[in-house]
Amino acid sequence: MSLQEAESKISTKDQTSKSLQQESTVFNRVKGIVVQQLGVDSQQVTLQANFSEDLGADSLDTVELVMAIEEEFGIEIPDENAEKIVRLSDAVEFIKKAIKSN
Repeated sequence: MSLQEAESKISTKDQTSKSLQQESTVFNRVKGIVVQQLGVDSQQVTLQANFSEDLGADSLDTVELVMAIEEEFGIEIPDENAEKIVRLSDAVEFIKKAIKSN
């Protein structure tokens, strides 16, 4: 393996590590918002948790969650995107993309 290939592998590992770390940080911040807004036990809030089906959020709760996420991360979530955010993982993915594009 050449030095350039080794450096490339290290760089890729660093990027993957940073990406996972960012996802974990975003997840924990969103999880905190969900626990606070919905008053649910933190153990219920998983990456695959559906806001309405698993956590009991109604449409107003969902709107309030989106607003709290926008405020927490300093981003704007257009209505057409907000409608697609039904799981915690959807929120995390949208936030990561929004942060990356800024």
